[in-house]
Amino acid sequence: MASPIPRPDTARPETAQTLDRGLRLLHLVAETSGGVTVTEAAQNLGVGRAVIYRLVGTLAEHGLVRRDKAGRLRLGAGVLQLARRAQPLVADAALPPLRRLAEDVGATAHLTVAEGDEGVALLVVEPTWTQFHVAYRAGSRHPLERGAAGRAIMAGRRGDAGVVVSEGELQPGAHGVAVPVVGVDGLEASVGVVALSPLDVGAVGPQVTSAAAAVARALS
Repeated sequence: MASPIPRPDTARPETAQTLDRGLRLLHLVAETSGGVTVTEAAQNLGVGRAVIYRLVGTLAEHGLVRRDKAGRLRLGAGVLQLARRAQPLVADAALPPLRRLAEDVGATAHLTVAEGDEGVALLVVEPTWTQFHVAYRAGSRHPLERGAAGRAIMAGRRGDAGVVVSEGELQPGAHGVAVPVVGVDGLEASVGVVALSPLDVGAVGPQVTSAAAAVARALS
């Protein structure tokens, strides 16, 4: 179960209180990987089951929450649609620092975001001056536990903002360096580079770290 969510000020107007409860329920469902029951949600939010049923009904109408076969509450497809609409805005903000990173390092730079237990390459920028470089397609998916980009996201979840290195985990002969993007609420992401030959981590690591910080500033 997720940790208890702070209870709202009950003195606020009823409409605002209902909205607050609905948003808190949505956060609770999002933070509970195995889904949450109506009873668990009621206990966590400190309200009656009838309130949860009413909130679920409204959220389900908008596709934000669904009930699985076991009756547990899970995120609906509407949340993914909202996230996909936000992705171009994130990519636009991250493009300048990723372009600088790709040109400075001479390697393919990327912004990877977490979707469940997978990492998705949201933005990929290839250097313009190199004769050979890794071809990495935006939209590519891989398990978070494989590759520098995914493992950097997992490190960020633990509060570790250090440099993560990989070799041949996603593509034979490819070498990766990645750093988590930290300080942006609601975003689990990493910035990294991937090359066909080993990278000097002592030199490239600070460049990737600086790019990740620039992305965080652009999105804050």
